Amino acid sequence: MTPKGRGRARTLMFQGTSSHAGKSWMTAAMCRILLQDGLRVAPFKAQNMSNNSYVARDGGELGRAQVLQAQACRLDPDTRMNPILLKPTSDTGCQIIVRGHPVGSMAAWDYEGYKAQAGAVARAAFDELAAEFDVVVLEGAGSPAEVNLKDRDIANMHMARHAGAPVLLVGDIDRGGVYASFVGTLAVLDEWERDLLRGFVVNKFRGDAGLLAPAHDYMLAHTGRPVLGVVPWIQGLSLPEEDGVGFDTLNSAPAEGERLDLVVLELPHVSNFGDFDPLRLEPDVGLRLVSRAEDLGSPDAVLLPGTKNTLGDLAALRGAGLADGLLALAGRSEIVGVCGGYQMLGRTLADPHRLESSAARVDGLGLLPVETVMHRDKTLCRVEARHTPSGHRLVGYEIHHGRTGGDLPPLVTVGGRVLGSGGEMIWGTYLHGLFDADAFRRWGLDRLRRRRGWEPLGGVTARFDLEPDLDRLAAAVRAGLDMGQVYRLMGLEP
Repeated sequence: MTPKGRGRARTLMFQGTSSHAGKSWMTAAMCRILLQDGLRVAPFKAQNMSNNSYVARDGGELGRAQVLQAQACRLDPDTRMNPILLKPTSDTGCQIIVRGHPVGSMAAWDYEGYKAQAGAVARAAFDELAAEFDVVVLEGAGSPAEVNLKDRDIANMHMARHAGAPVLLVGDIDRGGVYASFVGTLAVLDEWERDLLRGFVVNKFRGDAGLLAPAHDYMLAHTGRPVLGVVPWIQGLSLPEEDGVGFDTLNSAPAEGERLDLVVLELPHVSNFGDFDPLRLEPDVGLRLVSRAEDLGSPDAVLLPGTKNTLGDLAALRGAGLADGLLALAGRSEIVGVCGGYQMLGRTLADPHRLESSAARVDGLGLLPVETVMHRDKTLCRVEARHTPSGHRLVGYEIHHGRTGGDLPPLVTVGGRVLGSGGEMIWGTYLHGLFDADAFRRWGLDRLRRRRGWEPLGGVTARFDLEPDLDRLAAAVRAGLDMGQVYRLMGLEP
């Protein structure tokens, strides 16, 4: 496959009838397909709203979905792939990340005034990528049909026009109403926007795709645009979700045999929930997402995830009775906090600059003798660390404003810097991605098994490797789409 002619990159854009329609995975699949076909390809999303983020090699921050898409291209994540990242801190406010670094927090109305500047940054980032690659596959945000926002939307049709990208609209048929969503989206677009929309993709279909032929005939006759493919529901993919919409899919349980009961506490502003995805792969782990105190039970371990509003989410835990429930489990269940969850375990949390909340100082859960202070400077870095009790090497990243200190033995260290502390039953760390390490993950689970009086499984029992699933996803999308027509839309030829 080669581009026709020379010049900047060929383009294709996936937009969705709604959030979670599947455009992130569709973009990742197309990136892998084009890579397999010998093209230099990069992903791009102008603006992303998600607390699930990652740190690029240069220390900048970008959305986790674009990291997955970069992996599909076998590229190192680059903040140009997601130049504007909005990290919600409340229902009406976000921290604004521009080209990987925070520029401040804004209420929704304030960001509307900033959006023209953000759009210029996004277009410049796209132009840089387009000058370096054969193809750039773009992902939209939410839906292009938000009539109250679309005149100043920097992520969908305005970005497609700048990029010269034909748009494919993705709809989730599993939710129902997909064809009405296609027609309704088209109906509210302006004429120039309709000209960019070149076809539809039905996603997450269970059954015989031949049964959909009458609907596809109707779509072509009614809109003048074809349905370019049907992508099936793909069972068992372990690819990370883009944002908190996928957090409710965290629950898992082994089919039979001895089962460790692990609980993840649900937080209103959860971030980097993908930290726990590798645990779902283990044959002896049942993972439960819990939002009510009465559902806690007596688990082997409780996991507190990261959060973009540590003080506010701690108040939410108290309001739901989960804080008291957690205190009651201390000494019986292993309690682990990651990033914001680590901060919650301490004695106090101070936010003197009001970076993540309106409170200046609150009491923590008091389960660890540490204190946290939020600083203006944000720590953003990739690290290779050492878990002291097990001796295992951990590779991950840090994203936090807080600095935590206290009189505790270090558990996770990078050189002389402490990234985690605590004891055997209660501990925490700032290291995201620690459970990606297969040997460390099994070491920790075998420790839980010994407490139960069970034999440890020993050795690595599951491997956290996204490559096979990326190839499975690409194969399903390649088979489901009319790839000849898609190539022609992009100006590609064999």
